Amino acid sequence: MSAHDAQSTTDVLLIRPVNFASNPETLATNRFQNASERAADEIRREALAEFDALADALRIAGVNVHVVEDTADPIKPDAVFPNNWFSTHIDGTVVLYPMLAPSRRLERRVDVIEALHRHDGFHVHATIDLSHREQEEKFLEGTGSLVLDRINRIAYACLSPRTDLDVLGEFGQRLDYDVVAFDAVDKDGAPIYHTNVLMSVGTKFAAVCTAAIAADRREAVVKVLEASGRTLVDLSFDQMHSFAGNMLELRTTKGGLVVAMSDAAYRSLTAAQRAAIEASAAIVSVPIPTIERLGGGSVRCMLAEIFLPRR
Repeated sequence: MSAHDAQSTTDVLLIRPVNFASNPETLATNRFQNASERAADEIRREALAEFDALADALRIAGVNVHVVEDTADPIKPDAVFPNNWFSTHIDGTVVLYPMLAPSRRLERRVDVIEALHRHDGFHVHATIDLSHREQEEKFLEGTGSLVLDRINRIAYACLSPRTDLDVLGEFGQRLDYDVVAFDAVDKDGAPIYHTNVLMSVGTKFAAVCTAAIAADRREAVVKVLEASGRTLVDLSFDQMHSFAGNMLELRTTKGGLVVAMSDAAYRSLTAAQRAAIEASAAIVSVPIPTIERLGGGSVRCMLAEIFLPRR
């Protein structure tokens, strides 16, 4: 494996939230999310504390953490999940994605991409903007919809109101990725909103809730994963609902690997599953109960990977 096709990066971008809340626009399509009657200020305080703890833990682990402050206006309750609106790639490409909820479209910030270029020393060579597909009511929500095997250029995606086959095909074509698409449901039989809650692909392992994948596609998906030479960590429905699928492998500045996940995800794993992950990467886990419960996403959703080349 060369430096040009690494699965994991040393750099992540996080958006420090200003108006974090349970977004009523996303509740209908995200069954991992819950509404809240609690005071807004209290929720925001808790979310900020959880956010800061994650950023600190990643820095201590040796990951380069780039924090950008959310803007107070317009209000963006899901700004803490930047991985849905953009992705970056080793050749200097930035991709902007079409989002289902109108409030989430406001998260796309050109100034964030410009800051990576201007202040953080990354080179942006080209931008592929897929956001115009919103006019057709067709969506693809970044590395929520897409779980990328960057080494083998395979994009895994479970189809849902937020992950459209047409846009998926355009992504595959324009970025030269093979697409492995499938349907997937939760333990109650409802469609899963984002692929990254049911699976995560690391350098040497892949964690996936195979039971969630539609029976007619399950074997094919598992075969592709196994053909990539990765150890399969099979997650149960309960583990998936504890956000165990929503983990992300990162590289440290010293060249080691770490896997970031929430405390709930970590506690749901068996000793054998932890050992399978720790055979190649150290685990970094932080409790983020408020963000998980009200945002319906976990640690992986909070991390936008920066694969751009340095200038």
